Amino acid sequence: MSTEFSHRLPLAHVPAAGQHLRLEAGPAERAALARRFDLISLDSLMADLHLTPADEGAVQVRGELTAELEQACGITLVPIRQSVREAIAWRLLPEGMEPADGEDDPDDIETEQGVADLGEALAQQLSLALDPYPRAPGATMPDTAEDDAAHSPFAKLLRLKPQG
Repeated sequence: MSTEFSHRLPLAHVPAAGQHLRLEAGPAERAALARRFDLISLDSLMADLHLTPADEGAVQVRGELTAELEQACGITLVPIRQSVREAIAWRLLPEGMEPADGEDDPDDIETEQGVADLGEALAQQLSLALDPYPRAPGATMPDTAEDDAAHSPFAKLLRLKPQG
């Protein structure tokens, strides 16, 4: 499967002492992710990650994702500038290892043939951090209840009804 922002990492390549990675999406990758997530623009996407080997061949990942982007206001469609800053706590699982299901456990990311796609994992983390209903300051929903009542077929009937 091809993804917009791919950084494949074989778990076996993580040294015993751990490893620091900085991943940054390039312009074409950001443009593709902006289309995927229906953003006006994705101006930056970067993550600083620290990887350490864990039990049973898993790899612990801690770090932070940062992004600068523009979304359209859900009411006015005006561009809204946003900064995203998300802590990352993942566990990369070797093939065949069962994910944990505790609330306080890091997010488990399953691998294929012992290879994790950190870029796709970051893209998914970004998608979860996006505001699903962005709203520009001062934007409010129009009050359609009064408009609907005035233009309904029953409003016309009420005007025909004798007053008194």
